[in-house]
Amino acid sequence: MIKFMEVNVFMNTRSKINENDLVDIKDVVINPMLNKEKRIESFVQQIKNPLCYKCGEYIVQVSFSNNGRTLEDCFTEYLKNL
Repeated sequence: MIKFMEVNVFMNTRSKINENDLVDIKDVVINPMLNKEKRIESFVQQIKNPLCYKCGEYIVQVSFSNNGRTLEDCFTEYLKNL
């Protein structure tokens, strides 16, 4: 399972990202026969940094806020403002 220290390492490496080092999430293959913990482990091993990766031509950077709002709240607000 991902440990707190590993998450800190992922977050601290975001400022020094080299696009050529990023893994494309489309290349990640997960065996559905594995248990949940092993699937997560496999994903993290393949993607290298689950907080910063590529999806085709796009770079995805995940971050978290301490404002108490959920992803669902933010997405709902976004859709209302379209």
